[in-house]
Amino acid sequence: MQIAERTVASFNYTLTNDAGTVIDSSSGTDPLTYLHGVGNIVPGLEKAMEGRSAGDKFDVKVSPEDGYGTPNEMLIQVVPREAFQGVDDIEVGMQFQAQTPQGAISVAVAKIEDGMVTVDGNHPLAGQNLNFAIEVVDVRAASEEEVRHGHVHGAGGHNH
Repeated sequence: MQIAERTVASFNYTLTNDAGTVIDSSSGTDPLTYLHGVGNIVPGLEKAMEGRSAGDKFDVKVSPEDGYGTPNEMLIQVVPREAFQGVDDIEVGMQFQAQTPQGAISVAVAKIEDGMVTVDGNHPLAGQNLNFAIEVVDVRAASEEEVRHGHVHGAGGHNH
């Protein structure tokens, strides 16, 4: 069976940046399992998975536009240290929930300088190429319930 819409695929992966540093990997864990065609993985990887079968091994480079996007300057804000009431120690890399008119977003502390804190709401991998080494482990037909819910159920997926 080939990966296509209404199929569930399981795969092992190693994700590296352009310098070859490992960012994430399924090594030592269960394969990642997803419902194909509904945006459960980044678009560039989903396109590369289309038509693959169990046992296929391949490498794919996903551009920022087909991955986590390009950085949006509007998601970077400089706020006074006082905005972090109740937080004694703030360090670069810490993550917080920020309230915006569009709702809550996750932000990371990017810089602390002169009593001001720069927070960034972009995905940490925005603007970066994503280099995947993939091994497809399994492909099966999705159940009607999985298709209706838009995600995988059971082993490697969501349990209701």
